[in-house]
Amino acid sequence: MLIADDLDKLLEILPDFIRNPLEKHPKRKYLIEVVMDLGRKPEARFPDGPQYLSSQTVEWQDLDYCIQRIGNFSGDNRSGIERTLHRISSIRNRKGTIIGLTCRVGRAIFGTISIIRDLLERNQSLLLLGRPGVGKTTAIREIARVLADEMEKRVVIIDTSNEIAGDGDIPHPAIGRARRMQVERPELQHQVMIEAVENHMPEVIIIDEIGTELEALAARTIAERGVQLVGTAHGNYLESLIKNPILVDLIGGIQYVTLGDDEAKRRGTQKSILERKASPAFQVAIEIHDRDLWIVHEKVDQTIDQILQGVPLLTQSRKLSDNGIISIEYKESTFTDSYANTSLKFKSSKFLNINKNSNMQFQVLNKQDKVSWQLKNQFPLNYLSFVKNADVVLNHNHDNRNILLYAYSINIQQIEAVINTLQLPLVLTRDIVQADFILALRSSIKQNTKLRQIAKSRQITIYTIQSSTVLHITRALKHMLNIHKSSLPYHYWQQACNEKKKEEMLALAEVRFAVDKVVMSKNQSVELLSRIANLRKLQHKLIESYNLRSRSFGEEPNRRLRIYPN
Repeated sequence: MLIADDLDKLLEILPDFIRNPLEKHPKRKYLIEVVMDLGRKPEARFPDGPQYLSSQTVEWQDLDYCIQRIGNFSGDNRSGIERTLHRISSIRNRKGTIIGLTCRVGRAIFGTISIIRDLLERNQSLLLLGRPGVGKTTAIREIARVLADEMEKRVVIIDTSNEIAGDGDIPHPAIGRARRMQVERPELQHQVMIEAVENHMPEVIIIDEIGTELEALAARTIAERGVQLVGTAHGNYLESLIKNPILVDLIGGIQYVTLGDDEAKRRGTQKSILERKASPAFQVAIEIHDRDLWIVHEKVDQTIDQILQGVPLLTQSRKLSDNGIISIEYKESTFTDSYANTSLKFKSSKFLNINKNSNMQFQVLNKQDKVSWQLKNQFPLNYLSFVKNADVVLNHNHDNRNILLYAYSINIQQIEAVINTLQLPLVLTRDIVQADFILALRSSIKQNTKLRQIAKSRQITIYTIQSSTVLHITRALKHMLNIHKSSLPYHYWQQACNEKKKEEMLALAEVRFAVDKVVMSKNQSVELLSRIANLRKLQHKLIESYNLRSRSFGEEPNRRLRIYPN
């Protein structure tokens, strides 16, 4: 990873009592910014914390010394050093006089977006989220260069504060062949965005810090014209945009919908629910939690719908190690259900752990089974329809472990009757600490704060029912095990796995994973890997046990199965 910072040019504008300590500082290459406030000691900020540079306090003449060596401050109180990426921001008093400066180091880090290089090749719009200073601007600067130089696209950067391409009329080489449009005043950014599309025929528009309703509206307009967008916005999580009335249009907007009695009962929700109004302006959202840790939402529309419906999110976490290896981890996230349209509260402990290296390896782990896969291509959220070259190692006895259920304020005899009738792998326990799930009466759980705190601290899923009837208990237990009328009984799976070879186990495990994770839970068809005839016959037989339909298609040796939902 190559870094260009032009730090010497920033040090040249600083007074001697600030510049000299920085020139000799052992952590100089990690410097984030220099803070100069009138009447205070100058401060240098590093990733591990701030440090004073001198015991001498900053005077008026020290501030004037810096101001005379930089350009004029714009309407957003920002300036820069020509042909560099450094940003100098000012703090003014009530009379408009500058009494403080923040000199932030601008760096061009080549290779920083290798962690999401595959996403850029999809021609989809990307929204980068993160707190200030986490590296959003550095990331989109490198994205602009890769799109313009390596992918040879027509890229236009809307550079409101000259922070992406540097100060001055000549853009910094870090953006490559991308073109830069400067903005006269920050409040005119949305107009320049539309002007770029109308006048310069871009394939990609780069926007930094979308922060107003007009800018969000302009982004939607650009997206509807078929132009790829790459933008940033403040916010640590995608869920936070739902509560942001200014930026909520970036993810399609949210509206209240009133359901009929029958529809609300079918969904198991209240009559007034939240739903997404339109398609998002950005198809992919990336949460930058750290410079080397990014959370990727590959389908923003589906993610927003899942949040509003109260469905646990399967999040994709990408981490770049020091030796250049990218590790990807999938896990079900836990989130507050203040805007969820469901009474079920999910605190799932199941997770998928994916380690990506030169061979693209990952593991799927949960409490019952362990499946390891080896991938040649990327693993998207559409599961097995895109998996290539899988290798499965399955524990045959993974179903022997029963799931422990803690019942609260519900007739235990009724629960046991349902478990025995449906032959569910559930065992009632009186020790809440050992429980995998909690099934409770809705009216009672609201009054028991202590039980909710225990469940939250131990990440135990709480399922609530309205009344202690066999129908409600059955429905809750089926949700708990994610099974339906056509699901495969557990003893059938054990019989299917008996005396099977590794290749046969691979094919069977693929069917089960596809049915459980896609066909049943998402009600979508799924395409399996290509298999030889005898393995497809085994897969056909297992699919029939689920009471599902499947069909073979394609030519040998690439003939494969497709499973259809009921």
